[in-house]
Amino acid sequence: MRSTIAALATATLLTLGLAATPAAAQPATTPDTLTTAVPASLVPPRPSPDDVRRALTRIARDSDGRVRLGVIGRSNENRPLRLATVGHGHTRLLYVTQQHGDEPLGTPAAIRALWALGVPDTAWHRWLRSRITLDIVVQANPDGAVRNQRYNHDPSATGDYSEPGVGYDINRFHNPLTPIADNPVPESRAVLRLWQRTHPRIVVDYHMQGRYLQPDGEETTASLLWPTSPLVEAGAVTAGRQLAVRNTEAMTLAGANVTLYPGGDYEGIARNAYGILGSASLLVELSDLPEDQVELQIRSAFASMIATAQGAADRSLWRIDPARADRIPARGPALPGIQSTLELDAA
Repeated sequence: MRSTIAALATATLLTLGLAATPAAAQPATTPDTLTTAVPASLVPPRPSPDDVRRALTRIARDSDGRVRLGVIGRSNENRPLRLATVGHGHTRLLYVTQQHGDEPLGTPAAIRALWALGVPDTAWHRWLRSRITLDIVVQANPDGAVRNQRYNHDPSATGDYSEPGVGYDINRFHNPLTPIADNPVPESRAVLRLWQRTHPRIVVDYHMQGRYLQPDGEETTASLLWPTSPLVEAGAVTAGRQLAVRNTEAMTLAGANVTLYPGGDYEGIARNAYGILGSASLLVELSDLPEDQVELQIRSAFASMIATAQGAADRSLWRIDPARADRIPARGPALPGIQSTLELDAA
């Protein structure tokens, strides 16, 4: 039985023209390329660290080692910071999920993407894996995840971007201008060190936001933004804008209503930090929609992950006109009468 998620990804790629066959570039593919069944029971929508461990172990087994598992460090409570890698190609990609523990939906999307890219072994999959190496830090804040809180767990946390007695906001501590040894946040240090080892061409960071209404009466379901720090060189900004266009198209085809995220310029935010370091960097924010729309949000992030990987593999990403990013509409105001615990949290 075909997975709804995988079928959606195939339709998305075919509609975008991503699954076409450039001459002498990639093997022929069919609408069945990505329709291997992703098990519905693979991981719940809001997984615990143990759920993540079990799902990744199953994927590594069922992929015959094509998905490789590792640990890039330990959280402040000594939980493993899990890394999953698929592919062995020259172009490196890095996805990071759940830096904020109460923003979980990127994590099940990443686990499904690992299954869809690593378990099947068709000619298309072998071609893709020969072109890219995709690293995913799956659930970068396990201590926050078990508490359903934004911050990591560090009762001694003090200073900017911390909650005294609670912990640090991991996504404010990627500043490449600060020596890693001076960084007080073990989760951020681990991601920075991974970047230094792999120098990924692309970094995509998956978060969640509150609920917002557009002027046309439609609700935003996702928002995107490239690096905006003045320290980011023009080439990295251009690449981030190209990445935003590809993700907007893929997520829209998956049913999302995509807008521009009104993010800040601080260099410690991952989106800006990895842009400063030279990567094509993108923030993806999934809106905190009601429970009956959670599956839509996971599918939307899944489509983003697959389309980014394919666009990097066939290099179609770098043929996108970056000026098209200017057409992404601004995010509207908060939805009246609806409160979200994420409403005041800016990624």
